[in-house]
Amino acid sequence: MRFQVLTIGGHAPHPLTGQLDSAADRLAEMVETGVVAEELGFDAYAVGERHAGPFLSSSPTVLLGALAARTTRIRLLTGVTVAAILDPVRVAEDYATVDQLSRGRVELVVGKGAEMGHFDLFGLDESLQWEYQAEKYELLRRLWHEQKVTWEGRFRPPLTDATTLPRPYGDRPPRIWHGSATSLNSPELAAKHGDPLFSANAIQPQAAYIRLIDHYRERFAAYGHDPAGAYVGAGSGGLFIADTTQQAVARFKDFYEARVQQTYKPHLAGKPGYNTPFTTIEDAIADGPHLIGSPQQIIDKILGYHQAYGHDLQSITVDSSGLPLPEQIDQLRRFAEEIAPVVRHAAPTRLWQRAADKERVAEPG
Repeated sequence: MRFQVLTIGGHAPHPLTGQLDSAADRLAEMVETGVVAEELGFDAYAVGERHAGPFLSSSPTVLLGALAARTTRIRLLTGVTVAAILDPVRVAEDYATVDQLSRGRVELVVGKGAEMGHFDLFGLDESLQWEYQAEKYELLRRLWHEQKVTWEGRFRPPLTDATTLPRPYGDRPPRIWHGSATSLNSPELAAKHGDPLFSANAIQPQAAYIRLIDHYRERFAAYGHDPAGAYVGAGSGGLFIADTTQQAVARFKDFYEARVQQTYKPHLAGKPGYNTPFTTIEDAIADGPHLIGSPQQIIDKILGYHQAYGHDLQSITVDSSGLPLPEQIDQLRRFAEEIAPVVRHAAPTRLWQRAADKERVAEPG
């Protein structure tokens, strides 16, 4: 198993105290957490992209550029790049620039995004979201794999002999994952192109994500790809480690349940993927994707998900816990020292092994 730390740049008042840090402080924390994640031995750090709601992650390329300058080893991912609303030419240019700055450490997770408000913001028709996603992804793929691209589609002007610059680092395109939360569209697109899949695993019951992952693997093989290359990542609802389950409940219950109420979207009630059914901390611990409890309890939950998903990459999030930055860093340290080694040993993977995956990342120095 590989491990990633994810931030989506949440910037809402603390649901119990009302405290809201400045945007500058919050952005600095996001960068600092990525630096610490590298120091602690995590494999990747991911920055989400949101253009609606209380988030500061509208410009992930800027944050990843800052991280490229302050790190040397850790992979820099997105979570997700909202390809459905973006110009593929701009995406190709921006992320190739970060790829050059980081010397080949960038990988994209593309998706249509988790906040419907961004379609209105960008003047786009929400009903065409999957058509946008497929066309724009396929153009991005061509722009990174080819030069002098001639192309014509529905959603942007045609291209004639277009070559985007800079080229990706080493002229080897970054790996592109497909983020999947509720629909079979992303698993199908990933399978078609032989790309890896990243399951949100953030809000819904486990069965909802098993459906997406099983479809992906079935279609991956049907398209003629080697099943050994069908890599899967999985998110988590959030991380809170304590010495015992009882301590975790005592310390985190009020915050967790207040945050559930704060983030509830009444206009999306009943629509999968937007409001968690795990409204109490006891529900979240027993059946939800949150990683809450003792180290052994979290180990058991991740391995349980691995049994169901067969995933290679586990993503964790600490900045949604309401904890100050020093305590978030302590959570990451405990995870790296007490949980990650056990899970790595129990669930080996070929993902990001130099011989298996033709490693793009340059050796430090």
